[in-house]
Amino acid sequence: MLKTLPQLMQLATQNVQLVTAKTAAQQMSQNKGLLIDVRESAEHLASPAVGAINIPRGVLEMKMLEIEKDPERPIYLHCASSLRAALAAEQLARIGYTNVSVVSCKMDEVHKIHQYCE
Repeated sequence: MLKTLPQLMQLATQNVQLVTAKTAAQQMSQNKGLLIDVRESAEHLASPAVGAINIPRGVLEMKMLEIEKDPERPIYLHCASSLRAALAAEQLARIGYTNVSVVSCKMDEVHKIHQYCE
């Protein structure tokens, strides 16, 4: 049976750590974590979050292995709705990253993330 997007989101978020933008920003200010935007490049360019590295979900596994070799470094993933970020977090866990979180909020909160670091 095919799954709806809400069902897929429910399944994907069962095995990932969810954090708010404020929590992510506070943690990143202490742990030097990476903020990764898994949206497509055009989406990122139209509405980037300060400090986020854009790696579209379709190439995430390949690019992350080039960008970050430490499987324990904190990684915070975001997208427009958290669905792609949750699916991406599952993929990163499969290849060995052990400290991956999904910023589970709307994009306007992600845009404010840098304000929480001050």
